[in-house]
Amino acid sequence: MTTTLETPPSPPPQSAMTPAKPSGSTRAPRGLVFLAGAVAVLLLVPLAFLVLEAVQYGWGAVVPKLFRQLTLSLLWNTISLSVVVTALCAVIGTLAAWCVERTDLPGRRIWAVLVVIPVGIPDFAVAFGWKSVFESVGGFGGAVLVMTFAVYPLVYLPVAASLRNADPGQEEVARSLGVGRYRTFWRVTVGQSRLAVMGGCVLVCLVVFAEYGAFEILGYRTFTTEIFSEFNTGFDTAAACALSLVLVLLSVAVLAGEAATRGRGGVSRIGPMAARLVRPQPLGRAKVPVLGAFVVLVALALGVPLGAIVYWLFAGTSSTLPPASVASAAWHTAFYAAAAGVLSTVLALPVALLSVRHPSWRAMTLERSTYLVLAMPGLVIALAFTYFSERYASGFLYQSAYLLIAAYAIMFFPLALVAVRSSVARAPASFEEIGRSLGRGRLAVLWSVTLPLVAPGLAAAFCLVFLEAVTELTATLVLIPTGAQTLSTQFWVFQTNGSYGQAAPYAALMILIAAVPSYVLGRWFDRLPSRATVPK
Repeated sequence: MTTTLETPPSPPPQSAMTPAKPSGSTRAPRGLVFLAGAVAVLLLVPLAFLVLEAVQYGWGAVVPKLFRQLTLSLLWNTISLSVVVTALCAVIGTLAAWCVERTDLPGRRIWAVLVVIPVGIPDFAVAFGWKSVFESVGGFGGAVLVMTFAVYPLVYLPVAASLRNADPGQEEVARSLGVGRYRTFWRVTVGQSRLAVMGGCVLVCLVVFAEYGAFEILGYRTFTTEIFSEFNTGFDTAAACALSLVLVLLSVAVLAGEAATRGRGGVSRIGPMAARLVRPQPLGRAKVPVLGAFVVLVALALGVPLGAIVYWLFAGTSSTLPPASVASAAWHTAFYAAAAGVLSTVLALPVALLSVRHPSWRAMTLERSTYLVLAMPGLVIALAFTYFSERYASGFLYQSAYLLIAAYAIMFFPLALVAVRSSVARAPASFEEIGRSLGRGRLAVLWSVTLPLVAPGLAAAFCLVFLEAVTELTATLVLIPTGAQTLSTQFWVFQTNGSYGQAAPYAALMILIAAVPSYVLGRWFDRLPSRATVPK
């Protein structure tokens, strides 16, 4: 069976061994620099809040909160968990991507969608599913289990896209020179996807840093759970800010480490946008074990949380809480998430264009600074918005939909940036240069050339932000407009009260709403660049 090869228009040919002329050879437009800088400043608002609060309380009150036994314990819990989860996600995501993209795994197009869907299930819903069925799940082991199956798609997606865009000829050359299959896989295949693996691992690590709901359900203390407790229970703002600053420093260390080890490696092809026919590698005797591993992976990542939710839907439980409207919560959830997806994608475009089309150390520093927000708990971001609204705007927009949407857009901006930047990097800069040479203005070229080229990446960015916003909890609890509820906040109210039967419909609806963009996201990564196969 032969599939039709679909590839984007090819730019003018160039030598197979000659690198393309860097687009950064021209000076970045001032308007683009201004917009990208404004976005970066906006994303630093939560960090500014932490610094201002620390200054207000005085470093004499903050420093003692840092150097205490509790901080060391939280540091160990957070780092050990993030290291283990990141390592497991790297292994699972990379192997799953290789099996789907490069082998004759039966039903690989179906698996390409199934292994992505867990990214659309809230982490706290996954924890709820495991904890409500298996009461022994908890602590460090439970946190590793839940977070690994919840976030491994963050590694799978970029690695799958990287493998699809890499030149299989390099692997063929290695094998023809007598290099074994396993050494070829490790040195060539994984080597080509090294940047994608590292990028996915950074996202996993930062997401683990900022997670709250899952760890609260599992009873595992991290910086985020303690920060939430200090703000809402102990009312110790100085301690909460101190712990938040430590979390930010951990994130800076992760980003700096990734940047230092990034090097110049990456995917490559023999020619620009060249489409090579990929002959799937036969699994042979390993086909049945690999297929079984995929079944187990999907069963644990999807089967347990979905099965638990279905069970509680039919089992039900009594509750003393008043009933709530599922339809109203669903509408508010979808509206807030969609608006945040659009806003975050629009904000990501100038940053991506600056870092890709006009690379420099300043552009790189600006881009990397935007990732810090991923490591800040949603509560800190929500309180930052509340602080600046009350202090400098006389409460303007406080507890309004606009403030919540803005918080969502900032929280998940790095996810949008990853997708938009990837799409801009794949779009040939020569097309834009041709448009400029024909006398078209920068805005005209942006509208008629650049945006159509990067449109798939913009759609993927929207889907990523939408998925995360639908399931966001901590910031929503603080910023939810008066009289409104979302699926996540209503689920949390029932879950914390032990009313699992009443909580289940909200969890199920969150997953249903997120299923469509999850499917679209999986198909987008499955088609760009399109998979090419040879007749069997």
